[in-house]
Amino acid sequence: MPELPEVETTRKKLLPLLRGKTLLKVLHQDPLRYRNTEGAEGERVLDLGRRGKFLLFALTGEKEMVVHLGMTGGFRREKTPHARVEFVLEDGCLFFHDPRRFGRIWVVERGAYGEIPLLARLGPEPLEAFPFSPFYQGLRRSQRPLKALLLEQRLAAGVGNIYADEALFRAGLNPLRPGRSLSEEEALRLHRALRAVLEEAVALGGSTLSDRTYQQPDGAPGGFQTRHAVYGRRGLPCPRCGGPILRLKVAGRGTHFCPRCQA
Repeated sequence: MPELPEVETTRKKLLPLLRGKTLLKVLHQDPLRYRNTEGAEGERVLDLGRRGKFLLFALTGEKEMVVHLGMTGGFRREKTPHARVEFVLEDGCLFFHDPRRFGRIWVVERGAYGEIPLLARLGPEPLEAFPFSPFYQGLRRSQRPLKALLLEQRLAAGVGNIYADEALFRAGLNPLRPGRSLSEEEALRLHRALRAVLEEAVALGGSTLSDRTYQQPDGAPGGFQTRHAVYGRRGLPCPRCGGPILRLKVAGRGTHFCPRCQA
């Protein structure tokens, strides 16, 4: 699933293509997944932001188009066999490509997220103002495993499976440890590791895995997958100690870690 780095990369690549352009038509055949899109027709794109894993298209008429890429969604300049939505612009078309159809689009009054409860509950953006004290207090209040807490989106918006595993490895913390068991120094290591991993991944265009479902809008792959220390590397040697990377399930998600370096 695209996480913060993939969504932020998509935002950066789309912004110069769309800012100032009018959405003449939004064409699809699935009004349950892509809701009220007729409200975007005839409106101009003023800006393109991001909140967690959501793209936020600011439109004229005090409207907003919210896009969640789901597991396999992304934007393409060319039509593909899995193009689900066609955005007709003055100077061409843009397509929302989504093989597994988990992506969603909503057109709402700006900031009216009643249909999108997760968006209203997101925690702080880890690449913007990301104060340590609330992060630490959130950990201290919970007995849940660290991996589960990172996936909840309340401690830091936009963190998913890949970057939770990578940040926990960098911080030297076992994904099964309860949040409240961390010392202040350990929590600070995790806070710094999260930001560092996400910044590096954004700089490299995110992670394109072996299924190649994530690509940038211009078709280029991400580059951060070459730096994965643990994610997707079950049985391979840990880059620090040489021991085998293990995989287990935490909160229903495959989780990769080094049992020596993350004791």
